[in-house]
Amino acid sequence: MKLLVPAILLLMLISVQVYSESADLILIEKSKRRLTLYSGEKAIGSYPISLGFEPEGAKLCEGDGKTPEGLYRISVKNPMSSYHLSLGISYPNKDDRRASMAAGCPPGGDIMIHGLPPKYSWARRLHLLIDWTAGCIAVTNRDIEEIWELTPVNTKVRIEP
Repeated sequence: MKLLVPAILLLMLISVQVYSESADLILIEKSKRRLTLYSGEKAIGSYPISLGFEPEGAKLCEGDGKTPEGLYRISVKNPMSSYHLSLGISYPNKDDRRASMAAGCPPGGDIMIHGLPPKYSWARRLHLLIDWTAGCIAVTNRDIEEIWELTPVNTKVRIEP
């Protein structure tokens, strides 16, 4: 009994410490299908992802099924998302708008990091076997809950090929 109380206190401190750090960078590596949260130089979380249904190359036009590449920020946290929870990415940036204008098409928008919709939540990690989004970055519902807690609005997002 004497050891039980200190053990519980230690576990409480460990769990508080897990979420005491917050991300200042989200690195998305499309080719590795991985999202990593950083606080300074330290990786504080890494998660497998699914991408847009046409994952190769940078997003250029609305509806092309591609996930953007470049530098962005988390613009909004949506607790009422149709996809469990979502973090809005500030796509398109100036470079994206310029490129789509040159191509003669709208750039699109509403690029998010999100979980699964309620009717597919049973799929859990199975959804990671294919790239299925319209250009968003999808993770499991459990992973988006952790990412949500660790990521404030205005966090930098770097999406690499």
